[in-house]
Amino acid sequence: MLPLFDAIDRLPVAAEHREGYDRRLYKQGNKGLAATDGCNTRKEAILAKPSKHPGGRRALTDGSWLSKYDNVVVTDAARLDVDHFVPLAEVYDSK
Repeated sequence: MLPLFDAIDRLPVAAEHREGYDRRLYKQGNKGLAATDGCNTRKEAILAKPSKHPGGRRALTDGSWLSKYDNVVVTDAARLDVDHFVPLAEVYDSK
């Protein structure tokens, strides 16, 4: 069995390229746990971890969320990005 650091050293390395990248190529077709409730996976994830629960059953307004990465409280759910740990542009660059 190959030790981890030796295996990492064997990974191919190539220059990244962003030419041709378009975010719209990566559709968000996920309907969430219940396909008919209008709540996609992103919204479900945001609603699952509020510091102050948002108003409305499936609304992302009037709530707040604590970022565990930098201890910042966010009150605008549009500023939250829970879809990807690795940005899609980085995935594209690494192809």
